[in-house]
Amino acid sequence: MKKQDAWIQSDGAVSVLVVLLGFLVGTILVALVGKNPLNMYKAILQALSGYNIDNGKMNVRYIGETLNYSVPFILCGLSMGFANRVGLFNIGGEGQYIMGMTVAQIIALLGPQIPVLHWLLALLGAMLIGAVWGGVVGILKAKYEVSEVVSTIMLNYVALYLSRIICLQLPGATTYRTASYPETALITNVFFQKITKNSLLNNGIFFMILAVVAFWFIMEKTSLGYGMRATGFNKEAARASGIPVVRSISISMAISGIFAGLAGGIIALGSFKYGRVIAGMDNYGFDGIAVALVGNSTALGTTLAGMLFGLLKNAQALMQAKQIPKEITFIIQGLIVIFIALRSALRIYKEYLDKRRLQKEVGL
Repeated sequence: MKKQDAWIQSDGAVSVLVVLLGFLVGTILVALVGKNPLNMYKAILQALSGYNIDNGKMNVRYIGETLNYSVPFILCGLSMGFANRVGLFNIGGEGQYIMGMTVAQIIALLGPQIPVLHWLLALLGAMLIGAVWGGVVGILKAKYEVSEVVSTIMLNYVALYLSRIICLQLPGATTYRTASYPETALITNVFFQKITKNSLLNNGIFFMILAVVAFWFIMEKTSLGYGMRATGFNKEAARASGIPVVRSISISMAISGIFAGLAGGIIALGSFKYGRVIAGMDNYGFDGIAVALVGNSTALGTTLAGMLFGLLKNAQALMQAKQIPKEITFIIQGLIVIFIALRSALRIYKEYLDKRRLQKEVGL
């Protein structure tokens, strides 16, 4: 393979390219609406580094908030990516996220008020219900060939309305919130608050890091992960070689649910001091689909993509302050996903180049 064509074969290179294209089109759109594109990049730089170019001041709180925003994007991206490696399309990350959030709120309000143990139980409960919510889909797919796309979409709405019904029964519940959590249920980190000037960065980042490592280790270093990847490549060939396909599919969806459920628990206990009675979806689960696509469903790629999405989310308020519509970040994210979807076009182009090269070599 010639070096000039190697980038077409590299998923990482393609991801970098589509991100750059997304920002390029976003820059053009900002200019077309009569705003200075430079202000958009100033806002992004400030969200990334905390440095304000306009006044020369540094505020590390923006760094903390970018990291905090990145956590649920990364976890929901891992949820989608893990299933994708097994050949499944987990659109149900949002439902798994919602159920994780709901159970975490229940335990936060009703669980034993013992420091550390309280919020640990809440996060474990979030992961457990996420595993159940995703595992059910896996079993339906593996044993009865029920489309995971259809079942996960339906379970998203079941989770949304079930969460509202349950949370309305919790102590102090109104139409939009519950009573405040006891201090023992919060995953706040005093050290992080001190060094980031009271940002919302919390202990959830440690669980996110553990989740990334677990994703990589299971997929790359275990026989279970090998069986899952083989199932994703060719289910029938995997079955013929003795790999338990039903188990691979069921377990993969359960693990996917754990990641999304954990994201819901971290948001519940880290970003709020009370339980929410939600009327709509937060969309982290859906955004996780885009994160996984950009990150090529790998541990490192998904982490970097999640940080990019967290950066853009944190930059929204800064963009508004500089007269840049915050919606531009959603447009950039959407364009990135569209360009990723066009990856197949690049591969077709590569095949065309290979064919032309072969024809020249044989003298046709």
